[in-house]
Amino acid sequence: MSPQLLRLYIKLTLVPLIWGAMFICGRLLAAEVPPTTGALWRYIVASCALYLTHRWSQGPLPRLTSRQAWGLVMMGATGVAAYNLCFKIGMQTVSASRAALIVNLNPALTVMGAAWLYAERLTWQRVAGAVVAVVGAAVVIGHGDPLSILHGHFSSADAIIFGCTLSWTAYTLIGKGVLKGVSPLSATTYAALAGTVLLAVAALLMPAPIAAGLAPPDASWVGWTCILFLGVPGTAIAFVWFSQGVRDLGPARASVFINLTPVFAVALAYLLVYEGLEWSMLVGGALVVLGVWLTNRAYWLRSPAFWLTVTSRSMRCCSASLKKAKT
Repeated sequence: MSPQLLRLYIKLTLVPLIWGAMFICGRLLAAEVPPTTGALWRYIVASCALYLTHRWSQGPLPRLTSRQAWGLVMMGATGVAAYNLCFKIGMQTVSASRAALIVNLNPALTVMGAAWLYAERLTWQRVAGAVVAVVGAAVVIGHGDPLSILHGHFSSADAIIFGCTLSWTAYTLIGKGVLKGVSPLSATTYAALAGTVLLAVAALLMPAPIAAGLAPPDASWVGWTCILFLGVPGTAIAFVWFSQGVRDLGPARASVFINLTPVFAVALAYLLVYEGLEWSMLVGGALVVLGVWLTNRAYWLRSPAFWLTVTSRSMRCCSASLKKAKT
C-alpha cells in the first residue's frame, strides 16, 4: 500500500469518529439553540475556516464553469442546508445513538444511486445488502417492531433524521461529478458558502422556535464549544477528507467508512452522556452494518485496508497467545 493511500484510509476512518461525536454535540446544542440558528452558525464558522485554509494552502478560490457552479450550489443545498436543517431539528427529540443508526443507511443508498446514475455494476450481494440495511433501520425506528412503521408509529422526528440520509446521499453522488475538475477543498468551500447563504435565508424566514434570526445565539460555553467542534473538525476537516475519498476511491468505496459512524456514536453516547441502550438499537445497528458490508463486500475484500486490518489483528492474537504460553 502506498503512503498516500494509507493516509487516505486513516483520514476516512477518522471521519466517522468525528461524525459520531457530532451526534452528541448536536444533541447538546439542540437543548440551547434553535435548530436553524445552530446550523447557520456552525457553517459561518466552517466557511471562515475553509476559506482561510484555502487562501493559505491553494490561494484564491478558482473560477468555475456554469456546470460546476450549479453542481456546487446543489451540494450546498443538499449536504449543507437540507442535511443540517434535518439534523438540528431531528436531534431535538431523537437520541444520538438512534439518529446515527438511521443515518447509517447512507452507504447502501449511495451504492444504489451510483449504480443508477453512473452505471456502476450492481450485483445481487449489493441488492441483498441494501435490503438488510433497510430492515435494520426499520428495527431501530420501530423500537424492535419494524412493521410498526406501516401502522403509523413512524415518528416525524425519525422521518426528519432520515432526511439527513437522503440529503447526504445526494451530496455524495453530485460530488462525484463535480470533483472531476475541482479540488476537494475548493468544492467543500464553495458548497459550504452556498449552504450558509441558504441557511441564512431559512433562519430569516422560519418561525420560532425553529429559528431565531441571524444574531449570534445566546448559548453557554458548552453550546459555543459544540458550534466550534461542528464547524471546524466536523465540517472544515471531515468534509474535505470525505471529498478526497469520493474523488480518489469513488462514492461507493468512500461511503463504506460511514458504517463506522453509529459504532462510534453509540460508544461515545454511552461513555460521555450516559444514553441508554435499547436491544433494538443493537440488533438493528448490527443489521445495518451487515447490510452495508454486504453492499460493499467486493470492495472490502479487494481493499488493502481490509487485509491490513486482518493481518494486524492476527498478529495481535498471535502475540497474545505467545505471551500466555510463556506465562
